[in-house]
Amino acid sequence: MENFENYRLKCTLSFGDIYGQIIIWLIVIFLSLASALALWSTERQLYALLTVGLIVVLSLPFLLFAFVTTLLNHIEVNAIDPAAETSKFAGKRPPSENPAQATG
Repeated sequence: MENFENYRLKCTLSFGDIYGQIIIWLIVIFLSLASALALWSTERQLYALLTVGLIVVLSLPFLLFAFVTTLLNHIEVNAIDPAAETSKFAGKRPPSENPAQATG
């Protein structure tokens, strides 16, 4: 990859590719909040907050890893032929060089 002008990057990631990951992340958050509510009492408030924090902190690296690997799996690097690219655009006319004028 000595000359980067001869390659084209294309990202084919769509929302449907990460939709399941987002749903699982929301389930984890809601379960941690439910466990915090179950532990919440006058003498165990610190345990409830620590439970939520621990679950979020431990699950965040897995979520980021899943997002990044999904993104990297959907990036395509395609080699292009510069001669074919210039011939493809050679037949098209350039747009009119007259500026648009306001009416009225």
